[in-house]
Amino acid sequence: MTDKPDRLLRAVRQKRERHRFWQQSGEPSLAGRLAQIGVLGWTIVLPTLGGTLIGRWIDRRFGTGIFWTGPLLLAGLGLGSWAAWRWMHRQ
Repeated sequence: MTDKPDRLLRAVRQKRERHRFWQQSGEPSLAGRLAQIGVLGWTIVLPTLGGTLIGRWIDRRFGTGIFWTGPLLLAGLGLGSWAAWRWMHRQ
């Protein structure tokens, strides 16, 4: 039970710091917003493509159709989504 107040206190401090930063720096520019969207996109796309390429390579090597491609594509998508979610919560 002692962990909950600590987490709440950290969240409140983080929100206060973000608000102060926003007050000092103002709204991000359109280019800054587009850059954030681009980073998020690549954070999801690269692990997904990596999983697909590795899965296709394994399937071609062992002649297993798409046995490894599907699961590794989903694993890459999950990893990329998790990484994007973490990145968003740090911003």
